[in-house]
Amino acid sequence: MGRKWNNIKEKKASKDANTSRIYAKFGVEIYVAAKKGEPDPEANRALKVVLERAKTYNVPKAIIDRALEKAKGASDENYVELRYEGFGPNGSMVIVDALTNNVNRTAAAVRAAFNKNGGNMGVNGSVAYMFDATAVIGVAGKTVDEVIELLLEADVDVRDVVEEDDSVIVYADPEQFHNVQEAFKNNGVTEFTVAELTMIPQTYVSLPEEAQAPFEKLIDALEDLEDVQQVYHNVDSE
Repeated sequence: MGRKWNNIKEKKASKDANTSRIYAKFGVEIYVAAKKGEPDPEANRALKVVLERAKTYNVPKAIIDRALEKAKGASDENYVELRYEGFGPNGSMVIVDALTNNVNRTAAAVRAAFNKNGGNMGVNGSVAYMFDATAVIGVAGKTVDEVIELLLEADVDVRDVVEEDDSVIVYADPEQFHNVQEAFKNNGVTEFTVAELTMIPQTYVSLPEEAQAPFEKLIDALEDLEDVQQVYHNVDSE
């Protein structure tokens, strides 16, 4: 898996550094997770995962508290989880995850973003089978051997443990997200450089130079949509 996660995260961090867009998206995601169960992260594992992810993006406490209070209140705003699959320039593959309270609006907006930027929508299952749902958790101040040892002691199964820049990154099944974090916390690690649930492509493709700008434009257009939470693709950014 190598540096693929860092490349994606660095691009996202740069894009969102001076905007509140990512915070607004987390606000919706926290609200939806809290409404599905208890608005208490200790009693709602899905909510706990979202809050751990939000910490690595420095989402302000005020936004988190507002979303939780909204979930505790009388709000009956309902969101639907949607996934769209499609293709970008040169056959690149794209997955779009959305949370929306207006399915027709979101579907039209996603389709328009594809059509206006050299892509096209695919049917359900046309792309997702080439990606693996993955928990990605990173820590600083540990070696790969130390991380492997603490995971073995906690009897946590993972896919891979690698060093990427200044972090040790653990790749695991999504169901192991909480167990990996607990193994770290039980060893005194409370801060994570990465704590994410993502879709990692099984293989990457490289785009010719003339296709790179159109592809970036497509991804930017999709990420800028209000209802879109995550965009995944299989283009090698190195």
